[in-house]
Amino acid sequence: MHGTVEPGETPVAAALRELREETGYEPVRLYNASRVEAFYRHQVDQVALGPVFAAFVDPAAVPRVSAEHDRAEWLAPPAAAARLAWPRERRALDDILSILGGGDAGLLDDVLRVC
Repeated sequence: MHGTVEPGETPVAAALRELREETGYEPVRLYNASRVEAFYRHQVDQVALGPVFAAFVDPAAVPRVSAEHDRAEWLAPPAAAARLAWPRERRALDDILSILGGGDAGLLDDVLRVC
């Protein structure tokens, strides 16, 4: 899931808004994945920076697909990684699994947990 930060919005607020808009999910927990990705937007000659977040949701929750998407599905990490277009997205997934794969951030929970 990708999104943009709207004027006057914080990155955390944007991540929560995008999660709700695109899936209908309310996060049980949201984590700062301790990554900021850079992307050069050549059309406007700007470097965009985007923090990476990881949300835990209720496994029983049913996604509500937005008009931006035609379906939703849960995938095991290797299958999800195979669908990611950018190598940096696969590296981010590896980092998220390394940090949060046990269900929380362990000793880093107090630092990385946003809500």
